[in-house]
Amino acid sequence: MKGKKWLLSIVVVVCCIALLGLSPAMGAKSKFDPSKMGDMSDLDLSNPVIPTGDTIKIAIVASFSGPAAAVGDIYFASVQSVAHDYNKRGGILVDGKKKLVQVIKANHESKVPIAKKVSERMVLQEKVDVLWGTNGSHLMKVINQVADKYKTIAVSAAAVSDELYDAQNFSRYSFMTSISTSQVGRGMAYYYGQVRKKETKFYILCQDYLFGHSIAGGFKAGLKEYYPDAELVGEDYHKLFLTDFAPYLTKVKAAGAEVVYTGDWIPDAANLLVQARQMGLDLPFANLFINNPPFLQQVGIEGTDGLVHIGQIGSDGKAFKTEGQIKYYKAWNDQYPKWKKPFDTTTYEHGTGTIGAYRMQTYWLLDVIERAGSTDPEKIIKVWENDTWEDVNGTVYKMRGIDHKTERDLFIELYVPPEQQKESMNIEPYYWFKDCSNTGPSYKLPADKVTPVMDPKLKDIRKGS
Repeated sequence: MKGKKWLLSIVVVVCCIALLGLSPAMGAKSKFDPSKMGDMSDLDLSNPVIPTGDTIKIAIVASFSGPAAAVGDIYFASVQSVAHDYNKRGGILVDGKKKLVQVIKANHESKVPIAKKVSERMVLQEKVDVLWGTNGSHLMKVINQVADKYKTIAVSAAAVSDELYDAQNFSRYSFMTSISTSQVGRGMAYYYGQVRKKETKFYILCQDYLFGHSIAGGFKAGLKEYYPDAELVGEDYHKLFLTDFAPYLTKVKAAGAEVVYTGDWIPDAANLLVQARQMGLDLPFANLFINNPPFLQQVGIEGTDGLVHIGQIGSDGKAFKTEGQIKYYKAWNDQYPKWKKPFDTTTYEHGTGTIGAYRMQTYWLLDVIERAGSTDPEKIIKVWENDTWEDVNGTVYKMRGIDHKTERDLFIELYVPPEQQKESMNIEPYYWFKDCSNTGPSYKLPADKVTPVMDPKLKDIRKGS
């Protein structure tokens, strides 16, 4: 009898958890399903098939020229691969009609006035359904303003500053599918203070604009919360697209730092790491964007060993735990050898990491449109607010209704030499890259430890919405 009561209690608890949605996996309203993927055997990013006419239009507002042009290429590859998949499935049924997905490049040249001009052209002339961006939170701010003015959906898949969604800047038409700077900072602090518990002296070196200061602020707040014994021995900010990091790296050396924390993205991330190693500074960099293979390979195995990367997509332990994950991976990787410039570099070999994060966010966007059954912004907003969605690795994303920020688990990835990468890359060839260090051991940072901050003033502003 006691056994029956015990079993009944377990059943009741499980049912309650399911009903209350306490388990993110059980609470997900939808998910990415590899079995539904279209035939990707003709995916060729260097010769993409882009439909025209009556389509679902996504404008990638990003830098497709200038010093950060490579970033625009990464975005295009990510979004176009997802569009290709949906198009091979026959498109999406919206407003009573099946439509293919069209991806449009909108070059903002990393300049604020042009970002505004090109975003307005995309909405008013190209009649796009979604503005997808971007490299630079100051530029995403402009995109969001245009989206709000013309009631067009915007997706912040790459800009991560929390300020974009505070009471002053919030737009109900814009959704932050990326991680935020507060999550990055809290996540790194949690790892060093609660998991690793070793290094105590940190130096912040970030880009001198909204994002750089925001990601630094997130880390400082995280240290107070999770690692109060840590010491910040230095803090500096440099201009975008800097070519000479020597003055800053000299200060890092003199400060006695044990770890350098940075949010730098390419080309700054590449120049920072390369010059640091050239100067004999072999400290680990705790980073978000020092993960682009070509410059890691330039630095080599020894110079990249010990890098600590925080990612918004990943896995604790083995990267491939299901046949679906392998299918998804090979749908990209099998096609990579045939691609031509600029998609023939090792940046695009695996389709994982940062590219994987952009791909999953785009899958989420199209899944929301599919469930909304419409490109009507109001219908999309209704579905996406408080939505939960599961990515290819089983990580659940929750879109907070009040401020449109995403809650999710994050992942710490430790970069190790090729022979140790099999701890992550558990299918042939059992390493990610043979000429640089890359992901080996990895750790999940639970969503409740890395929740994005929320501006309390939004509660009053959004009351009743």
